[in-house]
Amino acid sequence: MENEAFLLTEKNGWVTFKCRVQPGSSKNKIAGLYCDSLKITLNAPPVDGKANEELIKFLAKTLDIPKSSVLIISGLTSRNKSIRCNLSKTKFLSMIKLP
Repeated sequence: MENEAFLLTEKNGWVTFKCRVQPGSSKNKIAGLYCDSLKITLNAPPVDGKANEELIKFLAKTLDIPKSSVLIISGLTSRNKSIRCNLSKTKFLSMIKLP
């Protein structure tokens, strides 16, 4: 993948990356890159943690890992988030399909 600026670290089998979430969209999808973040649109509303729950569910399904292996480490109340997932950088990059 040519632009990996959204990736922060890989340590002990966990990859950390930045994402920009757009809740209230018509579809859950990886929409591309936004500045130095992975842009993800979600159909869940940004209330009562619903968008965060949907983000974890969407990433777990997209990356084929359990929901317990996806952690929001910063940005719980922001559109800009840091996410940690239990998989290697190589597998992560192979599973993320940018438009």
